[in-house]
Amino acid sequence: MPHRFALFSQRSLVLVLIALLGCGFLATSLLSYYASRESIRDSIVNTELPLTSDTVYSEIQKDLVRPILISSMMSRDTFMRDWVVDGEQNPQQMTRYLQEVMSHYGAYTAFFVSNTSHTYYQAKGVLKQVQVNEPRDVWYFRVRDMATPYEINVDLDMANHDSLTFFINYKVFDYQNNFIGATGVGLTVDAVIKLIDKYQERYQRSVYFVDAFGRLVLTGAQGGPEGARPGQSLSELASMKSLLAKLPKPASGTYEYQEQGEGHFLNVRFIPELNWYLFVDKREAGAMNDIRVSLYLNLLICLLVTVVVLLLLNRVVRRYQRKIHALATLDSLTELPNRRGFDLLAAQALHEAARETKPLTALMLDLDHFKRLNDTHGHLAGDEVLKGFAQVLQGCLRQADIICRWGGEEFVVLLKDTDSSNALHIAEKIRLHTEQRVFDYGGVPLRITTSVGLTGLQADDTLPGLIARADQALYRAKQSGRNRIHTQLAKSCYE
Repeated sequence: MPHRFALFSQRSLVLVLIALLGCGFLATSLLSYYASRESIRDSIVNTELPLTSDTVYSEIQKDLVRPILISSMMSRDTFMRDWVVDGEQNPQQMTRYLQEVMSHYGAYTAFFVSNTSHTYYQAKGVLKQVQVNEPRDVWYFRVRDMATPYEINVDLDMANHDSLTFFINYKVFDYQNNFIGATGVGLTVDAVIKLIDKYQERYQRSVYFVDAFGRLVLTGAQGGPEGARPGQSLSELASMKSLLAKLPKPASGTYEYQEQGEGHFLNVRFIPELNWYLFVDKREAGAMNDIRVSLYLNLLICLLVTVVVLLLLNRVVRRYQRKIHALATLDSLTELPNRRGFDLLAAQALHEAARETKPLTALMLDLDHFKRLNDTHGHLAGDEVLKGFAQVLQGCLRQADIICRWGGEEFVVLLKDTDSSNALHIAEKIRLHTEQRVFDYGGVPLRITTSVGLTGLQADDTLPGLIARADQALYRAKQSGRNRIHTQLAKSCYE
C-alpha cells in the first residue's frame, strides 16, 4: 500500500508540473503575441534580419566551396606543375587537361595563366598573352602579388563571349614554392541567380547585391526592388527614396523604410570577397503574419506536447514499476543477474536451445581460496575482487551469453549456441584472464584464480540437472587442485 501511495503521489506531482508548464507556455505565447509592435520591429531589425543575412552569406560561401576545391586541386596537380617546369612544351596537353576539368566537374570555364610565358590557356586553346598594361589583365597581377592563396572575383569571361562569371583564381607554385602561375574555374552568374532565387524562396526575403556606387549588380530572376535589373542605380527607384535619405551610399547595418505606406526592414552586409553589399529585405506585413502563424503553431505545439507528455507519463510510471521489478533480479554488487534473474533468462535459453536444436553449455565458476582473501584483506577487498571478476567474465563473453552471480564467490554462465569444445576454449580464456588479472584495492595488488566446471545440455535435460552436473564438475576441478577446468558429460567425465 505505501508503495502504491508513493507512485500515486509521484504521478500527481508530475501532472501538476505539466499543467503549470502548459499554462506558462500558453501565457508566454499570448504575451509575446500581444507585445508592443515596436518591440517586434526592434527584434526583427536587430536580430532576425542580421541572422538571416549571416545565414545567406554562409550559404553563398558554402555554394562556392565546390569550385574552390576544384581550383585547389588544380593548383596542386603534379601534371600542371611538371608541365610548366618542363617548359610548356605541348600546349595541347594543357588544353586537354582543362577540357577534362570542365567535363568531369561540370565547370563553366577552366583556365591556367603561366607566369613564365604570360600565356592564358583555357579549354578551347591559347586565349591570349596577359600584359601588365592591359586593364582586363589586372586580375592576374593582383593574384600574383596577393598574400592569400586564392580569391573569388567577378569578371567578364573573354573565352565565353564576355559572360559575367564568378572566377576562383588560385595561385600555383612549383616544388620549391616559387610562383609559376594562376589557375581556377568559373561559375556563371546565371547559376548564382538561381541560388539567389533559392535563398529568397527559403527565407521569404528579397535578396540582392549592390556595388559600392549604389548600383544593382546581382538579383534573382524576378529582379530587385520594383523589378530593377542589374546595372540600375537605387537612386532611380521611387520606392527607395526614403531609404536613400538614410543611406545615400551602401553601408553595413540595419534600416527601416516605407514603400507606398508599407514598412520594410532591411539588413545590409559588406562581402569583402566580392566587394559588394548584400541586401536582405523583409516586408513588415510578412513579419506580422509570421508572428501570428508562430502564435498558432506555439499553441498547437503546446497542446500536442501536453497530450504526448500525459501519454508518456503513464508509460514512465509503468516502466518505473518494471524497473523496480528488474532491480529485484540483479545482484547489487556486480550488477549481474542474481538467481531469480538467472532462472528467468535460463528458462528462455533452454527453451530456445530445445526448439532450435542448438547446443547450450553451462559453466560453474568459483574463486579459489576466496575466504582466505577475505580474512587477509577484508570483505571490502573481496567485494572489489568480485566486481573485477564480473568484468573479466563480461569481457570474455558475448552479450547473448547469460552470466549470473550464483552466490558468494560462485558464478554461473550459459553459453548459447556453443558446443563443449568451443566452450572449453572460452573457459580457458576466462581462467587465464583471471589468473593474469591484478585486482587493485587501495593500492594493494590482489591476485586470485578460478576453478571451472563445464557441462553441456543433454536431451530432455532440465535446468536443475544441468546446473547440478556443472556443480559436480566444479567440485572435481577444485578437488584436483583448483585453477583448472573440469568437463562433466552426462555419463562420463574427463579433464
